[in-house]
Amino acid sequence: MKHALVIEDNSLIAMMIGEELVDHGYESVEIATSQDQAIQMAKVRCPDLVTVDDKLDSGTGVDTIREICREQAIPVVFITADPDAIEKSILDAIIVPKPFSRPQLTAAIEAAIHSPMITDGTSP
Repeated sequence: MKHALVIEDNSLIAMMIGEELVDHGYESVEIATSQDQAIQMAKVRCPDLVTVDDKLDSGTGVDTIREICREQAIPVVFITADPDAIEKSILDAIIVPKPFSRPQLTAAIEAAIHSPMITDGTSP
């Protein structure tokens, strides 16, 4: 059963992403709104794919992904209004700029599946 984790503090955007992931074959989708919540969810059930915004109510997407992907490679799609910040922090990040279309998200999901991310948990 394919499982996805959506890390997004805007509920409307999170639901839209979740619907796209279900359409893409993910049988379960969890939504986290903060860094701590996302890390805890990933510990309980390791996702097969993560989508993440960088600016969260609590914490950042970059720091969240560094923790979640510390020990294993997971496909990650950053969905953010500030793609430059992601590009400066994570080499080869797959980024969908907000606002985005479903085809952009679908293409990014496919790209992420073929290039899972693993980090050492440190800054560049």
